[in-house]
This record gives sequence, structure tokens and C-alpha cells, in this order.
Amino acid sequence: MPEHTFHTPEPVELEVKTPSGDVEIETIDGDESFVEVTGSDRLVEQTVVEQRGRRIVVEHRARGWLGVSFGSTLRIHVRVPHGSNAELSTASADMELSGRFGSLETKTASGDLVVKGEIERDARVKTVSGDVHLPTVGGDLELQTVSGDAAASSVGGDVRSKSVSGDVRVEVVRQGKVTAQSVSGDIAVGIAPGTNLDVDAGSVSGDLASDVALGSDAAAVGEGPTVVVRGKTVSGDFKLFRAA
Repeated sequence: MPEHTFHTPEPVELEVKTPSGDVEIETIDGDESFVEVTGSDRLVEQTVVEQRGRRIVVEHRARGWLGVSFGSTLRIHVRVPHGSNAELSTASADMELSGRFGSLETKTASGDLVVKGEIERDARVKTVSGDVHLPTVGGDLELQTVSGDAAASSVGGDVRSKSVSGDVRVEVVRQGKVTAQSVSGDIAVGIAPGTNLDVDAGSVSGDLASDVALGSDAAAVGEGPTVVVRGKTVSGDFKLFRAA
């Protein structure tokens, strides 16, 4: 299939829906967006690529998402302007994103998500049996994972995470509220230097570790912002550490 080209002088709303395969998205300079879909003739024919105003839609429309032949792979490669928002939904596809995105929302089962670059505002990620690697998230981060590890470089707003059989790690949090729950998985949160803490965390059959006192005895460090941490693990460790 030839590459689809769309005139997009502003950041777009990108929507990708595919049952399986590989999804690669990157942000670029310029006022055009490009979509390339490759695979078997049947898979390509079942995939719709179209522009609806500021929204670009890439959707595989096989009935019940069961139309993918064994041994065939659908590959979707998208290039959109910097600052675009991405909404991705898959059953079993690996996703790799690079560049500068406005916001990100993903839903997937049995697929890894790797993002390199920056998410300027919020990120919402739901995954089953897939690992998640996120860069800097400027706004809020919401994570729901099962049987997969999740990691983020830094988060500028609130963090809400629920995980089962997987670890969650955020390298740097500077302000806002962190609410983390885990069953059979570890939680680790890095607190930026100069940040005040309000911490109340617990673990059932797991270890607690912190560079600062927990609960009401947490010491203020000055006039900086405050991070409120509320967390609980079942059969997992909970760790707070000072970010470098």
C-alpha cells in the first residue's frame, strides 16, 4: 500500500486501533502527516486510514478482531507533527513511540509500550501482560497494569497506579499526589530534592523503605512543593527514595 499523506498544519488527534502486529509512531517537523500500513494484502485491505478534520484514524476492521491470519503481521508506521495527541487501542501489539506528544492514552493486552521523548500533558495507560516504559510526563500519569512492569522517568502532576504481578517505578516526582496500589509487585517512587513530603504507606507481607520518615513525622524541607504519597502493597515492597 502506498504511503498516505495528509495536510496537518497543526498537531493532530491520532487514533490507532489494531488487533496485533507492530505500531511505530514518531513526531516530526512540518505540516504533513504520513501513515504507512504493511502486511498481507488481506490485512492491509481491512485497515482504514482516513483524516477527519484534525483527527487521523488508522483502524483495522476485521470482524471481532479475529481476522488476522496466523503467521501474518500488520505493521503501522505513523509520522505526525510535534505536540500531537495519541490514542492507541490494541489486543496484542507492541507499540513504540518517539518524539514530543501532547497527551497519550493506550489500552492493550499482551503488548509492550515504549515511549521515548516527552509527553507534555497527561498519560493514561492500561495494559495486561505487557511492559511499559515512559519518558517525562508533564501532567498526570494513570497506570493500570497486570503481569507487566511499568516505569516512568518523571511526572509533573499526580500519579495514580494499580498493578498486579508487576513492578511500578517512577524516577522523579516533584509535586502533586501519588496514589499507588500493588498486589505481588514492588512500588518505588523518587522524590525530587527540595520537596516536602506527606507520606502514609503500608505493605502486607512486604518491606517498607524510605529516605525520610513515614506518616505524620515526615519532615518538611523548606518552602518547596509538597508531594502527598498514599500507597499499599500486598506481597510487595514499597520504597521511597530521594531522586538525584
